[in-house]
Amino acid sequence: MSNQRQLWLLRHGATEWARTGRHTGNTDIPLLPEGEEEARQLAPVLSQQHFAAVFSSPLQRARRTCELAGLGASMTVMKELLEWNYGDYEGITTSDIQRKVPAWNVFTHGCPNGEDAEAVQERCETAIRLAMESPGDGDVALFAHGHLLRALTGTWLGLGAVGGKLLMLSTGSLCLLGFEHGNHAIVRWNAPADGRF
Repeated sequence: MSNQRQLWLLRHGATEWARTGRHTGNTDIPLLPEGEEEARQLAPVLSQQHFAAVFSSPLQRARRTCELAGLGASMTVMKELLEWNYGDYEGITTSDIQRKVPAWNVFTHGCPNGEDAEAVQERCETAIRLAMESPGDGDVALFAHGHLLRALTGTWLGLGAVGGKLLMLSTGSLCLLGFEHGNHAIVRWNAPADGRF
């Protein structure tokens, strides 16, 4: 694996549930019109890059973001990039969950009948390995979801998926993971989708 390869993390554009704070795991909802515009705004930056591979979550909000960002023709679906399985908490906001479990946080508590951080970390480790082992020269783009990409970044940094609790990630944003003196590092984080990356 080359220490020159970087991972471009792209969170999908806005959806109705993302706007209202409802946990959206495997519920396959579409982008809002503003989410489609966020996705289009990624295209100018991404068009200037050469990617060895482009991977997307199977869910339509990630795949559509990839298409509108101009990389749909190169896209391969990667099941490991599915959003966190929220189980019983699907469609519920954090504030509603905390009325019953006051200190609840997805990274530290997990979800009943869904996933915990350990399960998500295993998927993130696989996704990172597949991305870094992709043949060819160039970086790799990963289109996915807020909690999954935060967990993947925690995993990249050696903090485990739970390290994602230290990060915020907006819809339609772009992040870059790479290396600093041979160590895994965050190169850019939560850059807006407005072409100023």
